[in-house]
Amino acid sequence: MIDSLRLRLLWWLLIPMAVYVGLSTSDAYDNAVSSATLVQDRALLASARMIAGQVGWNDGAPVVSVPPAALELFASPAQDAVYYQVLMDDDTLLAGRPDFPAAPDFAALYPVYSTTSFNGKPLRVVSYIRALFDEGTLRMVAVSVGQTMQGRQEMIDDQWHASLRRQIVLLLLAISLVVLGLTMELRPLLALKDELATRRPDSLTPLRAGGLQQELRPIVEAINQYIFRLNAQVTVQKRFVADAAHQLRTPLAVIDSQIQFARQLDDPARVAQVLASLQEGSRSMTDLTNKLLLLSQAEASDSSAFPRAPVDLLAVSAMVLEELSGLALKKGIDLGLETTLESAMVNGNEAQLMGMLMNLIDNALRYTPEGGKVTVGLEKKRSQMIITVSDNGPGIPAEVRERVFERFYRNAAPDQPGSGLGLAIVREIVQASQGSIRLDAPAQGSGLVATVSLPALQS
Repeated sequence: MIDSLRLRLLWWLLIPMAVYVGLSTSDAYDNAVSSATLVQDRALLASARMIAGQVGWNDGAPVVSVPPAALELFASPAQDAVYYQVLMDDDTLLAGRPDFPAAPDFAALYPVYSTTSFNGKPLRVVSYIRALFDEGTLRMVAVSVGQTMQGRQEMIDDQWHASLRRQIVLLLLAISLVVLGLTMELRPLLALKDELATRRPDSLTPLRAGGLQQELRPIVEAINQYIFRLNAQVTVQKRFVADAAHQLRTPLAVIDSQIQFARQLDDPARVAQVLASLQEGSRSMTDLTNKLLLLSQAEASDSSAFPRAPVDLLAVSAMVLEELSGLALKKGIDLGLETTLESAMVNGNEAQLMGMLMNLIDNALRYTPEGGKVTVGLEKKRSQMIITVSDNGPGIPAEVRERVFERFYRNAAPDQPGSGLGLAIVREIVQASQGSIRLDAPAQGSGLVATVSLPALQS
């Protein structure tokens, strides 16, 4: 597997160009062979016709005088050997070699070309037939001229080697231009890489895509979108840490003041009061710490790696109601569960879902006045499991119902206990479970209805 972009693009370029060079070179070779063969054949035929033109009659007998010009046609640096034969139709040899390797066909109407071997070398031969007339007598004479093929091969090599050199130069030039072009065109991307490498670890400013090509800009835009989301998440985390530090600092300062005050007291009754107040403060801090931990776990659970399993919401609701029944009895609140389901199965984390229900019902109990009513409902609608927690407390104004899901936001009186984390925890758990939550006013009277929708587990 090639990891380099340059090498990958070079391969994409080299493969078709190599095929093109191969095909072009093959065509050039075939053309060179055809051209060299045509040149040699024309020279052979011209020589044969020149010799045939010198055949005549002398005292009733055929004679021939081979002109030197007929053989000078083949002069070349290759020093090819030339052979010829002038033969009558009765096999009378008028001139040339008697062992000429090609036998003429006296019935041929056109020059006949052939390639044979003579003295261990390839030989190109032409046979030309001429008719002789003498006092009404028709005789046929065959002139055969042959030439070795070294000059022809040199001509072929000269032609196709030149074409091959041109193709190789073209290929090398294309490779050089691609390498140079890639180096030039990748400079903006490498500059972007250098900019990222020299950034501070806490820098979350968007990348500049001005010098990048149009095809690369979507990558930078996607990175910038991710930076924007990461920046928002970091901002939320910073605010969360600052708010958590503030929420913890206040009760710690109160506890420290109470301890200093207790050290100055001599009255055991007053000391007992201070210790009771210290215990209450400690419980508030423990509750706040547990909620911060639960919120952190809820954020971590929004991942495919977080363990999930089938959970029965009906059983979880019963356990939560049982645990909070003491608080309901203490305030005289009618706390109950309404459902027709025998089970309410969803896919999730049991501890997280129990924390979600605990916070929803605990909030309802805290803000419902004494003698009020809190009802938990469970029903299945199509592929969704619907959980409702309704109360007849003061409710939440419509304009702040979305804000109450923010961390540490409280829509309550200053002396009302609470940390402002309950609904933030609920929303994180619901979103991690691929569900949704909304807050509405009841159809009649005052109060609040929290509705959670989770994907039902198909049986």
